Amino acid sequence: MSLVPFTRWPEAFAERYRRAGYWRGEPLSQMLIEQASTQPDTVAVVGGRSSLSYADLDRASTNLAQRLANRGLGQGDRALVQLSNQAELYVVFFALMKAGIAPVNALFSHNRLELVAYAAQVRPRLLIASRAHSLFTEDAFVEELTELIPELDTVLLNDDPHPELRLQSWFEQATALRSFSPTPAGEVAFFQLSGGSTGTPKLIPRTHDDYLYSVRRSVEICQFDRDTRYLCALPAAHNFPLSSPGALGVFLSGGRVVLSPDPGPASCFPLIAQQQVNVTALVPSALAMWLQAASSHPEDLVSLQLIQVGGAKLPEAQARRAAHLLGCKLQQVFGMAEGLVNYTRLDDSEEHVYLTQGQPMSPDDEIKVVDREERPVAAGEVGALMTRGPYTIRGYFQSPEHNAIAFDADGFYRSGDLVCQRPDGYLVVVGRIKDQINRGGEKIAAEEVENLLMAHPDVAQVALISVPDQAMGEKSCAYIVTHDPSLKGIVLRKFLRGLGLADYKLPDRFERLDALPLTAVGKVDKNLLRRRIAEQLTVTE
Repeated sequence: MSLVPFTRWPEAFAERYRRAGYWRGEPLSQMLIEQASTQPDTVAVVGGRSSLSYADLDRASTNLAQRLANRGLGQGDRALVQLSNQAELYVVFFALMKAGIAPVNALFSHNRLELVAYAAQVRPRLLIASRAHSLFTEDAFVEELTELIPELDTVLLNDDPHPELRLQSWFEQATALRSFSPTPAGEVAFFQLSGGSTGTPKLIPRTHDDYLYSVRRSVEICQFDRDTRYLCALPAAHNFPLSSPGALGVFLSGGRVVLSPDPGPASCFPLIAQQQVNVTALVPSALAMWLQAASSHPEDLVSLQLIQVGGAKLPEAQARRAAHLLGCKLQQVFGMAEGLVNYTRLDDSEEHVYLTQGQPMSPDDEIKVVDREERPVAAGEVGALMTRGPYTIRGYFQSPEHNAIAFDADGFYRSGDLVCQRPDGYLVVVGRIKDQINRGGEKIAAEEVENLLMAHPDVAQVALISVPDQAMGEKSCAYIVTHDPSLKGIVLRKFLRGLGLADYKLPDRFERLDALPLTAVGKVDKNLLRRRIAEQLTVTE
């Protein structure tokens, strides 16, 4: 089968990145093989009931890769994976890397709508999911997927009662009937998920070369090593806790990943104390929960040395409180699954750590901050962020129309962020151009939710906007024009759930209008709606 098609870096850039030593021609699975060889008995990951050494992780992933190869799966095939924060997620990830199978790693919070959209795009031959998810407690959704995707011929389910379907059974040694190997390092290793503003989820093809460089450089900046004990509190499939430096950075360094089922203090604090965790990554809404609970559990947090915060802008006041209450270093992280990652450095001044979102991590990250005509603005002025570099993609998967908008003719990615770049190179995030809501680090495309609400027979018009929220950063408010004045928000939430929308995408608030306000060119005036809700909130406070 042919390899996954994707938009490649122009050869001149690729050669430059190879000469600079960024791209080394290694597969992502190589880090695990090396650690299993040099320190096989060292604990690699602790999650739930599982504790796996590097040898265990390497052996289980090799066994799974072999069994998949025996089924005829290999290079050019694709997989849809949805697992929670559990050690099996990493066994599956490394197995697929070893076997040359490119997965989409859906978040456990994703529901029918998202999984169907991902499956329709990648046409997977393999589905790996969990009976613990509501979609898979029965077999109806699996049957629906196999009808939609005739290529889907292998289904493995975590904790399934039947051995032939149970994922864990496939971790056992198998007879080597067929050979397997990773895809070449310059080819697609897996797909990340875009938090973009359009209704259809966009998939981000990441190669071994570019992603491994991102992980390796992150490890250098964040100083991970064999003593690193990393708490993965955010959804493990997210780009941030996977690669910045995340779990892959820990495995590259030979440290230990400790998995928490959620980022709440009740789950995380005992794990920090028990496993002597010294670094973790949070979004601002989770950090806010930690700050409220920290004074009651100071003994649990003694081992913490570094907390990274990203996914949404961290307010200065919260940054200062974090450093004071948690007694450890704070690092701001501003990045995107498409590539570019910015860090404040561990030896930065308080001004940089509290007031900026860091600077690009690679010497070859190219940054432009531009006005509406895409002319560069002066240092310190607000403009739209554009970027390209050795780990920033050149195009979304099979999305030529969107790519024409998202990338310019020179390959610069239009991130949709409004930033200002200080004279010292550090970035300050001001806001977004994209019509997107950042709810505690989870990105919600307004268009997607609006289109689903419009499917309700009593909804005539709808506009979804962001609402400032102290805990989550932003929440969502749906302004609706209805045919039925008695229509309640609870009914619309139930309707959206029935369509399979993830819970975090459900509008937090509904407001009714006789008509939506329009701009001079006839578009819905969301700026006016944002001002309206801000005034409402001010009056009620």
